[in-house]
Amino acid sequence: MSTQGYEDELRSERSYVAGLYTRLDAERARAKGKYTAALRGNGGTPMERDVEVRALAKEMKRLDVADNGLCFGRLDTLSGEHSYIGRIGLFDKENDYEPVLLDWRAPASRAFYTATGANPENMRRRRQFHTRGRQLVDFTDEVFGRPDGGERGDAALLAAVNAPRGEGMRDIVATIQAEQDAIIRLDHPGVLVIEGGPGTGKTVVALHRVAYLLYTQRERMERHGVLVVGPNPAFLNHIGRVLPSLGESDVVFMTTGDLVPGLRVTAEDTPEVARLKGSLKILDVLAAAIADRQRLPKHPLPIALRDVTMRIDAETAEWARDEARASGLPHNEARAVFTEIVTYVLTERAIARIGRGWLTREDREAWEQLRADLLEELADDDTFTAALDELWPILTPENLLAQLYTSPERLRAAGADQALLRADGDAWTVSDVPLLDELVDLLGRDKPADQAAERERKAEAEYAAGVLDILKMERQDLMDDEDHLLAQDLLHAEDLADRFVERDTRDLVERAAADRDWTYRHVVVDEAQELSEMDWRVLMRRCPGRSFTVVGDLAQRRSAAGATSWDTMLEPYVPGRWVYRSLSVNYRTPAEIMTVAAALLAEFAPGVQPPESVRACGVQPWSRRVTEDELPAAIEEFVRDEAGREGTSVVIGPPGVPGAVVASETKGLEFDAVLVVEPERILADGPRGAAELYVALTRATQRLGILHQGPLPQVLTGLAETGTPA
Repeated sequence: MSTQGYEDELRSERSYVAGLYTRLDAERARAKGKYTAALRGNGGTPMERDVEVRALAKEMKRLDVADNGLCFGRLDTLSGEHSYIGRIGLFDKENDYEPVLLDWRAPASRAFYTATGANPENMRRRRQFHTRGRQLVDFTDEVFGRPDGGERGDAALLAAVNAPRGEGMRDIVATIQAEQDAIIRLDHPGVLVIEGGPGTGKTVVALHRVAYLLYTQRERMERHGVLVVGPNPAFLNHIGRVLPSLGESDVVFMTTGDLVPGLRVTAEDTPEVARLKGSLKILDVLAAAIADRQRLPKHPLPIALRDVTMRIDAETAEWARDEARASGLPHNEARAVFTEIVTYVLTERAIARIGRGWLTREDREAWEQLRADLLEELADDDTFTAALDELWPILTPENLLAQLYTSPERLRAAGADQALLRADGDAWTVSDVPLLDELVDLLGRDKPADQAAERERKAEAEYAAGVLDILKMERQDLMDDEDHLLAQDLLHAEDLADRFVERDTRDLVERAAADRDWTYRHVVVDEAQELSEMDWRVLMRRCPGRSFTVVGDLAQRRSAAGATSWDTMLEPYVPGRWVYRSLSVNYRTPAEIMTVAAALLAEFAPGVQPPESVRACGVQPWSRRVTEDELPAAIEEFVRDEAGREGTSVVIGPPGVPGAVVASETKGLEFDAVLVVEPERILADGPRGAAELYVALTRATQRLGILHQGPLPQVLTGLAETGTPA
């Protein structure tokens, strides 16, 4: 294309993109007008207006996120037709809803990401736009079928990966690569495992897959939403803007420590304790700990009734315990069975003693009346309630586990390792979360509390019925004739009671995050290699349909309870229903840095192939040996130098280094510049120290430096030693 031809094309494309923004603004104005009208409550029931308001709020959000980079390319077919590709779909409503902008997730958009010179998919040209805000700056063309291949479309990709990092992860909607697109659009109803080394984009691919699934299966998925599980809050904050930028908001972000609502994680387990808690063997410990609380009395427990004193002996309690356990009900619910048996024995024996000489079973009416009196007396007897609490107490997950952890005797009775013993039973760790969640099902609900709620509901209904009776009486005075019908004729007491209940105005994300029993249509698990067997049980409960996107890299596993293979973790839950895909291209880490990291990888995971970097940055990683006194000043120098550059930076080191974070806190994150402090100490920190150092080395997109006090680890000796950073 000549220079003049290019300028003419650029003007034409700018005009088209400007027209798209005009349509976008019109759509926004329309949605805002309808939203305002819905808020005013014009027509419809309150529930219908609620639904409409929420739907319009979501529509406005969808339109708002499309402003930056609304349209990022064009596809031209061999027949001369062309389509524009963008963040959302826009249509010409005056021309039979002809699409003027295709959503990137639409089937017709796929060739924009997958067409190649060898397989053009009936396309003649792919045009990629470079925009700044609403302004189209320039474009590049890739013409398929030409001998020289045309001007490569890699310019957009390289511009994106070389750009300085901001505060959060950016979407890749304009630069999705073919191997990524194949995974994003994969039609698989079960579990998809995406494995890839550092910088391969596995996280952002998983998030775009969520956006794609919400687009193609919206009716099935949006009422229950999607759960995204990440390793730590910093990671979730880093990725939190990707899905909203793609117009999707019905997504809940959590760490594994957040999966039990209201629980605060305040402590950390040793690797050995985390391994013990993460193993499925802990299920036997939990079951035994519950069984240990289902006691038999060492001595008969006296229950003083009005006319006679009865005793709960071990034989009676054992019968009741056996029946309660055989019921298959959770512990708290089985208490009703235990209570029923004990009550039956006590009343039968009491009736026999009280009625001795004058009452027989043939006198059924008197017998039953005496039983009813005794039952009423037992129900109000504090001693009887205390006896039940001693033999079959109502338990909460928190109390059971806290008392187990702080008692050597209870640990022994449950067959648990004494390593679980700790001074503060309520100092919860991440490894406790799946145990507490398991106990919710093993213990069941507190029946008295549920019954109290039901009594309250009935009381509200009775109150509403009284109000309704008053309205009906007033109706007689207001009727003009026999055919006149008032609104209250159509009301029932339960309907009226509903009006006294405060309406839940929380959106889906707020409701799902606060509800332990909420189930999701799809779950994304990032850094999945760190999850234990018990963690997976929690997540499988949250998604009965077993629809997962699992993201990880076994070579980066740090947790002693984590995965050594995907098959071990997944096959018990989804046998034959999980598929594996890998990503092999490193879009983040430049070749200069990846060479250093690959040497380390070869040492601790010799069978793992490092990802191939798509680019070089031209800056060699450096190392410098410093004394203990020189270390703080050297760190400050790095921080000061990077503060004057565009982009982000971080200092990574072992615990205790001032101003540094540990490598595990940077998992999934990326920075323009990284300073790794004392790698020899990171390596020495347990059996997975090498994986920790591998994570640290692969966070940088441009510049990597290393400060070390002792000799540089042998595996890093290829680094250039320098007096000052490069």
